[in-house]
Amino acid sequence: MADEGAAVVDEGDEQVTAWALAAGQGDPLALAAFVRATQGPTWRFLHHLLADAETDDLVQETYLRAMRALPRFGARSSARTWLFSIARRVAADHLRSRRARPPATTIDGYDPPSAGRFENVVVLDALLRQLPAERREAFVATQLLGLSYAEAAQVCDCPVGTIRSRVARARADLVDAMAERATRTDTRAG
Repeated sequence: MADEGAAVVDEGDEQVTAWALAAGQGDPLALAAFVRATQGPTWRFLHHLLADAETDDLVQETYLRAMRALPRFGARSSARTWLFSIARRVAADHLRSRRARPPATTIDGYDPPSAGRFENVVVLDALLRQLPAERREAFVATQLLGLSYAEAAQVCDCPVGTIRSRVARARADLVDAMAERATRTDTRAG
């Protein structure tokens, strides 16, 4: 379910919500359309929140929870907002689970291989991982996924003003990190 090679589907919120409602009534074609329209943004949301090699599994868990809840989906918010709220809870549960497990031991001088994904080497990805979780979540929701501040507030379960503040601080943090990175690069080159 990785983002690589996935067809970009940009359906309007009304259409995606209509598919979710129909899927909740048992329409398999609507369910397929709902998943197709939301799987790329859901993958990106989870990937940027956690930068985890298990992103595919977390997306799958998000859809399993969403499919169980679709019959109760009442369209009080858009289906995308509803789905990102589920994805956020999946991410929180994953973090809690990871903290409960003992840390893996390492062997001195041995670096385990990376997941090998191109996304792991992109500068923005590295910079986003440096942001505090709440700022990263607000920034990814509004700036990368295109949610409105009101929708992001629903997803993040906080007031709109808090989202605005977190996004502004995330932008400032990213500008500072990019300036610091450029300084380090100039120092090495010179």
